[in-house]
This record gives sequence, C-alpha cells and structure tokens, in this order.
Amino acid sequence: MADAKAGKIVDKNDLVDIDALIDAYYKNTPDISNEEQKVVFGTSGHRGCSFKNSFNETHILAISQALSDYRKENNIKGTLFIAKDTHALSTPAEISALKVFIANGIKCAVAENDGYTPTPVLSFTVIEANKTSKELSDGVVITPSHNPPQDGGFKYNAIHGGPADTDVTSTIETKANEYIANKLEGVKTVDEKTAFESAQKFDFITPYVKALDEVIDMKLLQGAKLNVGVDPLGGSGIEVYKKINEIYGLGLDIVNDKVDKTFSFMSCDHDGKVRMDCSSPYAMSSLISLKDKYDLAFANDPDFDRHGIVTKNGLMNPNHYLSVAIWYLFQNREGWSKGLKIGKTLVSSSMIDRVAKSINTEVYETPVGFKWFVDGLKNGYLGFGGEESAGASFLRKDGSEWSNDKDGIILNLLAYEITAKLKKDPSQIYKELEEQFGKAYYERSDAPATSTQKAKLKKLSPNDISSKTLAGEEITDIFTNAKGNDKMIGGLKVVTKNGWFAARPSGTEDIYKIYAESFISKEHLATIQNEAKEIVLSVIK
Repeated sequence: MADAKAGKIVDKNDLVDIDALIDAYYKNTPDISNEEQKVVFGTSGHRGCSFKNSFNETHILAISQALSDYRKENNIKGTLFIAKDTHALSTPAEISALKVFIANGIKCAVAENDGYTPTPVLSFTVIEANKTSKELSDGVVITPSHNPPQDGGFKYNAIHGGPADTDVTSTIETKANEYIANKLEGVKTVDEKTAFESAQKFDFITPYVKALDEVIDMKLLQGAKLNVGVDPLGGSGIEVYKKINEIYGLGLDIVNDKVDKTFSFMSCDHDGKVRMDCSSPYAMSSLISLKDKYDLAFANDPDFDRHGIVTKNGLMNPNHYLSVAIWYLFQNREGWSKGLKIGKTLVSSSMIDRVAKSINTEVYETPVGFKWFVDGLKNGYLGFGGEESAGASFLRKDGSEWSNDKDGIILNLLAYEITAKLKKDPSQIYKELEEQFGKAYYERSDAPATSTQKAKLKKLSPNDISSKTLAGEEITDIFTNAKGNDKMIGGLKVVTKNGWFAARPSGTEDIYKIYAESFISKEHLATIQNEAKEIVLSVIK
C-alpha cells in the first residue's frame, strides 16, 4: 500500500538539510568494521549517505587512489573524463576525487562552467575520444542515480565507455577499503585550487547533441508538428535539452529547468520518500498531470540514464516501452545487420521474447546489470540492450556503438520519432502488441530472508528445485545461469508456457526480490507469486 504522502509534493519540513549533509561528508569518518560503512561497488558503483557514514570524503579519497592505482597497473594513460549529477554530495565528491587524480598525474577533464554531465554523455565522450587517441581514456560518473537527495554515488566507466566489469570494481573496492583501514596512508592529494586549475574544462554536451542525428531521425522530428513536454526532474541533462532546442529547433517545452539540491519540487514516491525515479507514477505525478497538454512528454532521473514516457494514457510501464522500442527499431534501422540480437535482463518482460519471435530476432538474456550488454553493443552483436528498470541504449543508425551505458535521452527522443513516423504514440502501439501477443501482468514484490537464506538463494542450482508445476502449468525451464551469456544470476528463474518468476536476494536489506509475470490474468500472477515464495522457502529454509 502506498504511503499517504505518495504522489504529493514533498513537505518543506521533510527536505534535507544540505549544509548539514555536506558538513557530515567532510567531518564524519567511516568505521569499516561496520559492513554498511565500507566501500561496496554494487551494480551501479558505490552509493551511500554522509549522515550514515557510508559516503564521506574518506570513501572518495580511498576509491580515487584505488582507481589511480588500477589505471597505472593497466597502463591507462588517456584522459579521465569526470561527470557529476545534481545531487548535493556530487560536487564535494568531484572535488575530493580531483585532488587525488591530479596528485597521481592523471589528465582529467570536467564540465566547463562547473556544469553537470549525464551518464550517457560521459559514455559517448569516452567512446569518441578512444576513436582517435593513441592513449585510452575512461571515465567516472559521480551519481547515485535516482536515489534520494541525501545520497551520493561514484561509478567507474571503463575504456569501453560502459560500467566496469565486476572483476575491475572488486579490485578497486578491495584496495579502497585497505586504504581506509590504513587511515588513508598512501593516498596522494593536492589542494583544491591546484586540482581545479589542473583539470581541463570540457564541453561534453555540444558534441553529443550534434551527433544525435546519427542515432535518432532528427530531421523527422524537426518536421513533426507535435507538442512535446520535457521534465528533467532537476537533473544533469537540463542543458542537453536546451542545446537540442538550440541546434535542431525542436521547441521542446522544458516544464522545469530548476536545479535544487533538495529537489523540493518533487512528488514523493510510493513510500513517501523523495526519489527521482522517472518510472514511478508517484514521483512523476506532476508531469502526468500535464498529459492532456502534450502529445507526448518525457522525463529523466538525475544522471539521465533512465527514461520516463508520458502519453495521453499516462506514464508508460518501462517493460511496455522497451517492447515497443525493440519492435520499432529492429524494423526501422536499415543500417543494422540482420544478425543483431536483443539484449534483455532475465527479469524483463517476456513480451520482449514474443515480439522478438515475431520479427525473427534472437534474444540475448543476461543477469541484472547493464554491464552485461557492453560487449555486445561495442562489438556489434547486440542492436539494443535494456533493463526493466527503465534503462536502455541502442546502436547508431549505421550499426556502430553510441553509448555503452544506459541513455535515457535517446530513449525519450525515440518515443518522439516513433510518434512522428507512425502517427501513433508508444502506448497505442503497445496496445496493438497486446492484441497480438496477449496481455502481460507483471509485478515485483519482496519477501523476508535472513543473510544465511540470501546466501543460499544466491548459490542455488536447478537441481535444487523439485517442483514440476507452477500455478497449474508445467515448468518448462529452471535456470540459475542466464541463457544469453551463461553468467550466474545470483538466484533462480522458473518458467512455464504462460508465466515465470525470478528470485534474487537484496544486497542491502533482509529480503529477496520476486519478479513475476503472467500472460493469463492478475489472479494467475498472484498464484505464481505465492508459489514462488513456497518454492524458494523450501530450498533456503
């Protein structure tokens, strides 16, 4: 059940004290004997809060030195491009990181005019730099993505422009915690003034926007007579949309160009917290309320790696939009080779599989995490990679790589292209897909689990499951390694003809997540969810 505050503008009394937050960043010191205060690189880097001693200057100094060591050991000598979003802790973290990187002799580039840089723009920049430079470049994105205003985040994007592999982040994580344990002995720094004067001031945005016509049919958009609204949700890409209007003359109506570290303009999410999640109907209440004003509207989270599409019918479910985007792209990109595959995570909707079969395209299913799509996008065997959490990217029109990280900007502009070309918005197209392939009922829920039970769940094998049926249907497949790349999923997935569930332990809470889908009914979905809990409990109790 949603909190009473859900969908309502955040109360002034609930806003974060930014001064206190930043003060805690510099003054508080983590105790890494406490697991919650250690450096931990999850699927999207290290995240935490300075109030909780999980994201403080000590963490960033240690991570930055560990990353400097990694670059030196791997002979990475090109520019380290540094992006940050609009969270309050992002600028202090940028300063801390620069002090270390410059002290280690690393060539750094930061946004000109102390600006902000979206995650996909950083990825694009690294890819472009490595086309011409003999010395390979990489990047850092300082963002906790859609997390609440008090959180901070730090992510490493490798020389391919995408999220670094687990083996790389594990190395950085281990070394960073060693530096913290040794009271930062061996961490090199320069003063703040020297750090910023030594860093190149770089225009990230203009080259990215100028190149958009290589991935989106911008001429079609220029000729379309659509009324389109944009809400950047106070994020890092406000200037991107302004530059799009400047270069292409689209006349996008930017309904909110405000940067406010407290995000006081946000509607609360389902739990009453402020969370800039552009896939949440609660957080997106303000833009949804304007749906009748526009033919199409869209939003992004603070680092712009996620997309939120609003049509006359309201906010699109991310799974629904991914299905439409895939259906459209693989039939409207003549420069793409016929053998390209569709990258999807194992917890994304099976509507994608049904669409893929109808257009004779193979699905490449992976564990959760966009990093699993990087190799495919870079080396040209994936045309598209997408996650159920509203994150995706795809190739340029000529079949070459664009961004090897999630790009919420091009997914939003693709909705514009689809609507302009087909004279139907993505929600109307999805209804047609439902008429053809059946209606999908999808939901994610949580169930309690101890740390011991979560550890068991993470290491299951298909042989541990004795059940032969699920919600009245024969089980056709059980797997604990993803079908596409055979990597461990850290849980299991159980499949029938008209439904499936996947169970994965949470990395931060005493729960496990159940993703489930039915192509029969809501009642059938509920049965799948209930039986999923029974099946999982029988093997982890």
